[in-house]
Amino acid sequence: MEKSDALAGPQTADGAEARFPYDRTSIERFRRAFPRARWSDERGSWFVPGKTAARRIGRWLAQEAASRAAHDDSKGRDAFAFDPLSSRYLEVADDLRVRTPYSKTVLEELRAVPWASWDDELRTWRVPFRSYEELRRRWPSIERAARRAEPEERKRRREANKHSGEHKAAKLRYAERRRHRYPLAAEDLPPLGRAVATQQYGIVVFTGIAGELADAPELSAFYPQLTDAAVEHVWARWRPATLAELIKTWPARRPAGSSERSRGWWQPTLDELRIARRKARSLEQRRQRITSF
Repeated sequence: MEKSDALAGPQTADGAEARFPYDRTSIERFRRAFPRARWSDERGSWFVPGKTAARRIGRWLAQEAASRAAHDDSKGRDAFAFDPLSSRYLEVADDLRVRTPYSKTVLEELRAVPWASWDDELRTWRVPFRSYEELRRRWPSIERAARRAEPEERKRRREANKHSGEHKAAKLRYAERRRHRYPLAAEDLPPLGRAVATQQYGIVVFTGIAGELADAPELSAFYPQLTDAAVEHVWARWRPATLAELIKTWPARRPAGSSERSRGWWQPTLDELRIARRKARSLEQRRQRITSF
């Protein structure tokens, strides 16, 4: 039983309410545990009288959830025994454990599996048997992404792409990013020291503007959205916004319009800030783990 589906209402002087998904056997157990409970069609809930009703209902719901989880785990074990998954990335213990090379696709798939969780000590994803059917449904995508993330496969793709035009263009873009410069319209400059959104580099903080003009060939190669011949662009220095700066940044009330995007920077929305904060928080946690060793 999920928390969103089963809950005990706040305690009043007379009692408390209980809500949980309809199930005949669950209702029978509830009536045996609370013989004085009464159903309310208007509220869509059970009312249990008594000064300790909320606490007793919460305890009963927790026991029901544990019992349902054990029952669903048993069904999942039976399903696994009948039609098992066999993979180098899957271990079977008291639950199912998934260990793969790092892959964003694998992370997205596993995060979508109910009750799957990361075990930092074991360095593996743990999936209870009650989630086996969903894991099995997503397994082809997980295994395919895991194989692509193997170091040997990554190396093979790098070697295959080393002399391609796409690879050379990617190297040039990476080199440009490392220069930490960005072209800004000379007549519409952003505030220095404050977090703003950009099309190429996400949310950044501009730290200085030297006044050096940006050449048209460089703009067309790396910043094609800023090639308006009637506008002069100057190079500005930037750095990634820190988590503290992202938290303090006040979000825009509405998404940036075409004019704001065409100038190259804008005030970020709450959704943009949430994504950037999540990435910055993850980066800080990785740095803390590295420095703790």
